[in-house]
This record gives sequence, structure tokens and C-alpha cells, in this order.
Amino acid sequence: MFEQKHEKLASNSVFIKRMLASVLVAIGLIAGALLIGILGYHHLADFNWIDSLLEASMILGGMGPINALTSTDAKIFASGYALFSGLIFIAIMGIILTPVTHRMLHKFHLDERDLEN
Repeated sequence: MFEQKHEKLASNSVFIKRMLASVLVAIGLIAGALLIGILGYHHLADFNWIDSLLEASMILGGMGPINALTSTDAKIFASGYALFSGLIFIAIMGIILTPVTHRMLHKFHLDERDLEN
């Protein structure tokens, strides 16, 4: 997917395409994680769709819960979803920062004569 150590630095257009691909993958992960939360809160906590969206969005965004949970199943789901949301955040940051980090490290390892060509 990325150029190797001995290859030239990728052009700006290739880098922009990589960034767009990373952002699209991140958006897909966010949408999937949000869908899991919405469905879980709707079915386990008996929230309506809008309250489920709000609750899942707030947990996924790191803001915390809004509505009180009454059932044990809903509390267990909320606990697992909160842990899952933290891991999703780390994964998304890794996906988005990978092209930037790779480009930066690749540029540091290029010889000066490679930059002149």
C-alpha cells in the first residue's frame, strides 16, 4: 500500500488519495460503531430511536451517558459499549494518522540526493 524504504517519496496526489481512503475507512468504522450502539440501546434499554442515537453518540464521543439505565442488560451493554468506544477511538486515530506518519518517516529516511531527483 505504501512505498518501500528504497523508493521515492509518493507524490502529493497519491498522499491525498491515501488520506481520503483513511478518512473513508474511519467514517465507516464510526458509522458501524454508532449503529451497534443505537441498536443496543434501542433493544436493551428500550430507548426510542432518537434517544438511542443520542446515547450512543455521547458514549462514542467520550462525553458520557445521558439517560438513566434501569435494566441489568442495558447496564452491561453500556459498560461494554463504553470500552468498545475507547478502542474504536484509538483505532480510528491510528487509521487516520498512518499515512501522515509514514510520509514523515519516509521523508526523514530519504537521502538528500533522492530529494533532488
